[in-house]
Amino acid sequence: MFASDLLIAQNIGFFIIAALMVVGALRVVTTSNVVHAALWLVVVLAGAAAQYVLLAAEFVAVTQVLVYIGAVMVLFLFGTMLTRARIGAESDLNNKNWFVGLPVALTLLAAMLIALRDGFGNEKLPADAPLVSTQVLSDQIFGPYLLPFWALSFVLLAAVIGAIVLARRD
Repeated sequence: MFASDLLIAQNIGFFIIAALMVVGALRVVTTSNVVHAALWLVVVLAGAAAQYVLLAAEFVAVTQVLVYIGAVMVLFLFGTMLTRARIGAESDLNNKNWFVGLPVALTLLAAMLIALRDGFGNEKLPADAPLVSTQVLSDQIFGPYLLPFWALSFVLLAAVIGAIVLARRD
């Protein structure tokens, strides 16, 4: 009986977090302020981390927070501020023919839903799925992909240094 109550609480939590993520994603694409869009993106990324917590994947949630919210969003905000872009609301950001993209977006959504339905159907996760320790998970992620991870960090460092050099006054 306790497990069914837990699943109901997880479902309620999932839908609350998912609703916040959808609102945040809509605000990212509808706001006219670049900094506000970045902050709404933080809400979406934090929602993804909260979903990982609901799945009992704390290591992935912490990685989500550190990498995406901590590093990528800071890099995005630095890039926005260092390029001397206007920070306030801008009215000329949207293309006047944005509605042409709506059928394309709906077609892609339909294709994704069909692919998910055909790929997974009525499959369910096994109830007795083995728990993987954080050490095993981190070894699987960072073992074979350690060199590309380091290369990505150097590319991000080069991007920050390049933005500083471009924004610097001579």
